[in-house]
Formats: sequence, C-alpha cells, structure tokens
Amino acid sequence: MISLYYWTTPNGHKITIFLEEVGLPYTIVPINIGVGDQFKPEFLKISPNNRIPAIVDHEPAGGGEPISVFESGAILLYLAEKTGKLIPSDLHQRVEVLQWLFWQMGGLGPMAGQNHHFSNYAPEKIEYAINRYVNETGRLYAVLDKRLSDREFVAGNYSIADIAAYPWIVPYESQSQKLEDFPNLKRWFETIKARPATIRAYEKAEAFKNQALDPEKSRELLFNQSAKTIHN
Repeated sequence: MISLYYWTTPNGHKITIFLEEVGLPYTIVPINIGVGDQFKPEFLKISPNNRIPAIVDHEPAGGGEPISVFESGAILLYLAEKTGKLIPSDLHQRVEVLQWLFWQMGGLGPMAGQNHHFSNYAPEKIEYAINRYVNETGRLYAVLDKRLSDREFVAGNYSIADIAAYPWIVPYESQSQKLEDFPNLKRWFETIKARPATIRAYEKAEAFKNQALDPEKSRELLFNQSAKTIHN
C-alpha cells in the first residue's frame, strides 16, 4: 500500500495518474497547502522541502521498513522501478525517458510555475517577469511539439516522461498558450486526456476539491497517518 501525501496541483496529479495507470493500491493523505499543512513537523519528516507530493511505501521491494520519497520526479521513478511499468528496461529507451523526465522537472514545471505566479498571483504586475516566463513557457511547448512530430509519446511508448509533463500542460490557458499553435503537442495532450487512468485521476481531484476539506480534519488525518508510517 502506498500513502500519497497530496493536494490538487500539477505535481500531485502526476502521482495519481501513475497510480491509476498501474493499479497500485494507495490512500490519499490530504496536505492542505492553503492552510500550511506542508510546514507541519510531521509532514517535514517525509518531505523536508515542505512540498507535495510525497509518498510512503509500506511494502518496499525486498521487505523492510516503510520508505518515504519526496519530489514528484523521484516518486515517479521509484514507483516505475517498483512496478516495472512505464519505464523501459532497454538502456537506450530508458535514457530517453529519463532525459525527458528531467526536462520536465528542470524546465517545463518551474517555468510554467513562474508563469502562473507572475501572471496570476504576484501582488505587483511586473511586465518583464510576465513576458519572460510566458515566452519561456511557449519555447518549451515548442520543444515538446517538435519532439512529438515523429512519435506518439515523448519517449516512444507511453511512460513516466509523459505523465510528468501532461499536468503542466493542462492549465495552458492560464499560461497564455494556445494548443492550436502546437499541433503535435495538442494531439498528444488529447490522447493522454482520454486515457481512463487520467480521467479517473482528475475525477478524484475534482471530488477532492469539492469536499471543501476542513483544515482541522486535514491536520488530524496528517497526524494520524504519519504516526502510523514514520519511524524515527
């Protein structure tokens, strides 16, 4: 069983998509980032960078104590290796997947995140910052569009590289991007959007948001779960 410490962000969606794809049993532990649950000492034992998502694997390969993993890219790689799914065993194909996984982690995610911040949340509208990150997001979209011009998925077969990138394309409108400008990316996006696992993951996210989770309940769930899973 996997305990997923989660909130409804692009990085959180990566992990629910993967878990739904492979059918690995999991439970969601809500980390309400709107009320600061990510700064609680019990969560920092799992995720010292105070960011979601994080997981605890209660049944690691080979047995032993539960293993906690933070950072979405590391979680995807850990789970792919655990299950032997969505990552190739062939060396050349594996390198392709890892390159594009790290491309998302180092480029698409951070740049789109800064795009969101300066365009939608910064108290002061700084034109230089908005233009910089909107343009860089567009450049990265173009890189992905070119990559997809001669293949169905980022690294050939569907993999964790696709799962990592997709949730960061979902809010394309708030990133001031148009999918029509990137026809190969659009085709890829619509293909992943229609996958049953993706549909289930986003349905869970919508239900989760609609719960209007009580902050006290969130903290109670966090404390109880971490007491059971974290061993000092």
